[in-house]
Amino acid sequence: MSRPLRVAVIFGGRSGEHEVSLTSAQAIIRALEARPEKYEVLLIGITKEGRWLIGGNPLQALLAAVQGQPALLASAVAEASVAADPGAGGLVLLPKRAGVPELAAPGDGRAIDVVFPVLHGPYGEDGTVQGLLELADVPYVGAGVLASAVGMDKALMKAVFRQAGLPVLDYRVILRRRWLERPQAIEDEIEREFGYPVFVKPANLGSSVGVSKVHDRSELRPAIAEAARHDRKILVERAAPDCREIEVSVLGNDDPIASVPGEIVPHREFYDYRAKYLEEGTQLIIPARLPASTAERVRELAIAAFKAIDCAGMARVDFFVSRDGRAVWVNEINTIPGFTPISMYPKLWEASGIPFPELVDRLIELALERHRERRGQY
Repeated sequence: MSRPLRVAVIFGGRSGEHEVSLTSAQAIIRALEARPEKYEVLLIGITKEGRWLIGGNPLQALLAAVQGQPALLASAVAEASVAADPGAGGLVLLPKRAGVPELAAPGDGRAIDVVFPVLHGPYGEDGTVQGLLELADVPYVGAGVLASAVGMDKALMKAVFRQAGLPVLDYRVILRRRWLERPQAIEDEIEREFGYPVFVKPANLGSSVGVSKVHDRSELRPAIAEAARHDRKILVERAAPDCREIEVSVLGNDDPIASVPGEIVPHREFYDYRAKYLEEGTQLIIPARLPASTAERVRELAIAAFKAIDCAGMARVDFFVSRDGRAVWVNEINTIPGFTPISMYPKLWEASGIPFPELVDRLIELALERHRERRGQY
């Protein structure tokens, strides 16, 4: 293109992973802004309450709000939205409200060329924003509506994986309403079916928010209650015995490629939210020290999982692998993986020969390619 590509980066959001999204967005924005001849960057922040912000610096405003300084939200930004009307060009400013400064249409009023959603968790990674962008006929990075929704819902995701013949650990789904009606009976059923240890998770959340490892009956009810705070669907899953946590990055559309595998060695009992983002000590081993046959197996399964949910653009697929490397289970797929300084997705591609700026370029190219295909332009 003779002019820079206008890329709208959307970050923040209403989920419990709001803060993680802001950190991921910083890295992507830096990579885009470092090449002004190639990209014109438009920042769109979403508050925890769901307000869409543009103008000033929404990223700094949301970071300040997280740190207890919400005043910047009113003083530095105006409100906007993506219009579902394809003729609106993607972004519209909302009418001025008291205390919100006047803001002209962004730039020259030209439509957004592509959106880079950096929204982790519900209301961003689950197909909701993707559906809005589809209605607006705006290209966007990453999985479509269906893959985003299935990838976010761990219960549906595992059902699809199992149907596709992928190895998954035994699990069951509990509805919050049913558990509230008969907690003791459900606890008895879990003990008979799985024994201990088990993992208890909200079906629709990421970054290990609300996840507990349960070792005995005394821990089961509090774990279910914690998961139920976040979702109406609760996943109870048999723990893999003495396993290693392996991750693989996937890139592409219809013909995806897989990175070298990496291993997470958490300093806590498992890779929970504190181990991921709040504490030091977790080791990231890249490439993972696996037998060559096992490494190839997880790469093949990563691509199979990607294709099973009809994913696009990017994903990180997580595995449990037995210590001897013989048993492999697919744990989950993340359709908008982290881009923080400690995130495995970009680190694995760096180790596979794709540096961060090139990775961002490829993701944008894949988004434009997918959009052309949706329009029937091959």
